[in-house]
Amino acid sequence: MICVLEKTHDPAVRILRLNDPGSLNALSQRMLAEMSTHLSALAHDTLCKVIVLAAQGKAFSAGHHLGQMMQDSSEETVAELFATCSALMLQIQAQPQIIIAQVQGVATAAGCQLVAMCDLAVAAETARFGTTGVNLGLFCATPAVALSRNVGRKAAMQMLVTGEFISAEQALQFGLVNQVVRDSDLEEASQKLATVIAQKDQEALAMGKRLFYQQLETALPEAYRLAGSVMACNLQTQGAQTGIRRFLKI
Repeated sequence: MICVLEKTHDPAVRILRLNDPGSLNALSQRMLAEMSTHLSALAHDTLCKVIVLAAQGKAFSAGHHLGQMMQDSSEETVAELFATCSALMLQIQAQPQIIIAQVQGVATAAGCQLVAMCDLAVAAETARFGTTGVNLGLFCATPAVALSRNVGRKAAMQMLVTGEFISAEQALQFGLVNQVVRDSDLEEASQKLATVIAQKDQEALAMGKRLFYQQLETALPEAYRLAGSVMACNLQTQGAQTGIRRFLKI
């Protein structure tokens, strides 16, 4: 397995780890397939509330597996690979659990896209992020979709057309990551964030995540309509009823 699912001391938190350090955790067809399989299984895990997306080795992910792509670079084959990758990115957003990227080393091209598609991200202070395809004559078109929905347009375009890496601190300023910590504290910091979220009501998290992304793609009046409907539905859940009564001490 080049993508493994790990347990933690808390059954509400699982670790999904990219485990192909020899390729710098490149997003090969096999890696994409294994990630999708694990996410599908976790979607039905009634105990899991948070998934930490981590990686083995010195890099988070170097993006698509260029060696594999060049073995058959026909337009049809490459289009199929990108379609598979895009489907996984959409699966991450549709996942009922909150997904936290735990980033060390480099996250470049589709690896940077993967970070951007996660709900939250914690980065080691030495981590670097880039959409470097343009350096090879290949504009990072699919990573641009996720990147431009996370950072400002000018910042995204600069990354896309220069192919230069940005530091973890720049990624924090741009809004690509939520937190930057010392390399030695990376795992602890992501687990701490996961634990805070895991204490929340599962239905509220799932409903809220779904609404968050849905309303972003709609006009303001429709966004408020959707939000009001979700809140009304959420209020009917046992978790909300119990929480409000506890707050009101009734």
